[in-house]
Amino acid sequence: MAASSIPVRKPRRKEFRNATLRWTLLGPALFVIAATIIYPLISSFITSFRHWQLTDSPEPGDFVGLENYRRALSDAGFINSLKVSGEYMLLSVGLTLTLGLGIALLLQKPTRLNQFARALLIFPYAVAPVLKGYSWRFMLNPEYGVYAKMIGKLFPPLDHFLWLGHEFSALLVIAMSEVWGWAPLFALMFIGALGSIPSETTEAAKVDGATSFQIFWKITLPLLAPVIYIVALLKIISAFKMFDQIAIMTGGGPGDSTQTLYYYVYQLAFRNLDMGYASAVSYLLVVLMGIIAALYVRTLLSRGD
Repeated sequence: MAASSIPVRKPRRKEFRNATLRWTLLGPALFVIAATIIYPLISSFITSFRHWQLTDSPEPGDFVGLENYRRALSDAGFINSLKVSGEYMLLSVGLTLTLGLGIALLLQKPTRLNQFARALLIFPYAVAPVLKGYSWRFMLNPEYGVYAKMIGKLFPPLDHFLWLGHEFSALLVIAMSEVWGWAPLFALMFIGALGSIPSETTEAAKVDGATSFQIFWKITLPLLAPVIYIVALLKIISAFKMFDQIAIMTGGGPGDSTQTLYYYVYQLAFRNLDMGYASAVSYLLVVLMGIIAALYVRTLLSRGD
């Protein structure tokens, strides 16, 4: 009886070619990511430990350890920008969630008019931030602005009021310019979440004599809480990244009342040309954003489980 031959494993040329093709196609994208994201992150991290005043030298100076980070913790400008970012975040997130939920409650019934209105909700979010900044600055001009004239007609004491010339009103207007784009988007999210609430639950509450407010407060709002938490984290991340409208509408003023963290880093790097200190402040911002982003991702993953 002839001994059976042992099969010899042939090289998997097809898999090798597929793997080579995948890496060949991914190569340009990976190179762009490494050149535009990874390298600048590493380079700026190293720079944050060095003294580098661009007006003194085009090359980075000596290593100063944690001096730039210690300087930030005692810098009145940094502390003010952190406070302004927090105030803006509270205004922007609070108004966006409130108005977005209100719009969703108004449009939750699937009527033909509501469906048409829902289709229009995405348009404000599609407007570029730079265009929003120029539009709102123009429309709030006390001499010829449409918004300024409308508010002046409704509230005569506010006629010819300089909205971008006062500390609180300037921050409020910037927040409203962002709410104008985000609230309709959140309304669409809330409409989807409202549609997932069983109608039997609300019908049973009505039979038991609950009012519309009680149904909203005791049933609808608790069931929407997970969605509200997720979109709130998303808006917090966006709020801390605010730059465009501030640069266009107020330039951080009046004074430094609208100078957020992002705008403060911009001023340090591209106006004061203090690259070492600007890198340190930007990495403090990276740590803050990383914590919020980690919370957001963890929430999404836990909901997926």
